[in-house]
Amino acid sequence: MTNIAIIGDEKTGRTSLASKLGKKGTDSDITLYDDDRHERKYVYVDAKSYPKSIKSIMAALNLADMALLCVTPNGMTPHTGECIIALDLLGMKHGVIVITKSDTSYPMEIDAFAQKLKKMTVGTVLENWEIQVINTNKDAPNAFEGLEELKNKIHDLADIIEPEQKTKDALPPRVVIDHFFNVTGIGIVVLGKVLQGTIHTHDKIGLWPVDKKIDIRSIQTHDIDVKSATTGARVGLALKGLLERELDRGYLLSNDEIVATEFEINCTLSKFAKAGIELEDVVHMFVGLQSEPVRVKKITVGGADKEKIGAGESGVLKLISSKKIAYSKDDQFLFAGLEDNQRFTAVGKPV
Repeated sequence: MTNIAIIGDEKTGRTSLASKLGKKGTDSDITLYDDDRHERKYVYVDAKSYPKSIKSIMAALNLADMALLCVTPNGMTPHTGECIIALDLLGMKHGVIVITKSDTSYPMEIDAFAQKLKKMTVGTVLENWEIQVINTNKDAPNAFEGLEELKNKIHDLADIIEPEQKTKDALPPRVVIDHFFNVTGIGIVVLGKVLQGTIHTHDKIGLWPVDKKIDIRSIQTHDIDVKSATTGARVGLALKGLLERELDRGYLLSNDEIVATEFEINCTLSKFAKAGIELEDVVHMFVGLQSEPVRVKKITVGGADKEKIGAGESGVLKLISSKKIAYSKDDQFLFAGLEDNQRFTAVGKPV
């Protein structure tokens, strides 16, 4: 199974495209669209609340194996640039740049814009992404022209992604939770993605960061009961021994996690983070689907303590949170300043 984030500025036709690619399912600040009509299954995640909320784009990207970046022929916007920075900081290897609303421009202008996009993404993870032009105006005579070509590009990338997923099937199981609810007669049901490993019905597994053992009563993928699920699968799990108030988005099911309120992160600031990060700043920290404001208590650059770390610099940040966060040593930590025009500032991993 391949999970695909659909992102971009508002009014780029991203939701219209998502609804054409799959059947609408779970809907909150992100909306999931299922395509289970063929042997290969896809789940599309529309970052519905972006750009108003960056939590939705972070949720979509952290659930995804590839991304579709939607841009109109009218040109780049500040939020398009912010999407490119987020994709680059997270190292999203696989994706397609989709020029939408092709009916609003002329072929020569679109070709020129595509060349401009190619130049602007040089040096980022998007540098080698293919570009697909599509008409997302459902009322146009040539509505969704280019859709089949886009599907072929998605399929080609899935050919690369699925073998990558299989290499993780033997790792210790790890599932991230993005939605949860109480079902009468069943109990707590959580929705999420298997990040690695294989889970089975009747497995006993930990819930983090609360550090509690729970039982997996049943597993569903695409509304079908299964006995197990492997890396990349989108799952619905009925859990035993759990209360709804004990859950939050981003919580993890695994056998072992690091849980902390203090962090030392070896990070690199984006070259676009003009304000940098200073001592005692409060920045927003994203770890997978978990997010929390943290205060900067120490900055070390080149082995020396500093008052500030600037754009493009690397160093170690010591951070303090008021809330427990669960993570592994391989997780990426992404930082944002929620009041900045370009909100994503830095990325790093634990020391």
